[in-house]
Amino acid sequence: MIWQDRIVVDPEILAGKPVIRGTRIAVEFVIGLLAQGWSESEVLRSYPGLASEDVQACLSYARELLREGA
Repeated sequence: MIWQDRIVVDPEILAGKPVIRGTRIAVEFVIGLLAQGWSESEVLRSYPGLASEDVQACLSYARELLREGA
């Protein structure tokens, strides 16, 4: 999964927070839902504009940030 295909950082959108391309849904928000125990299917059901690949891109983005910080 190449997260760069689905995650963008634009200073004009949500003050430059990483978001899912074409949305105003922040990566941080999706990761937060998953951390609270939401399943991927619950996220997709609640946010029908998202695809499974978007959720996976959020996880890949977070993994890369953690690797860089380690």
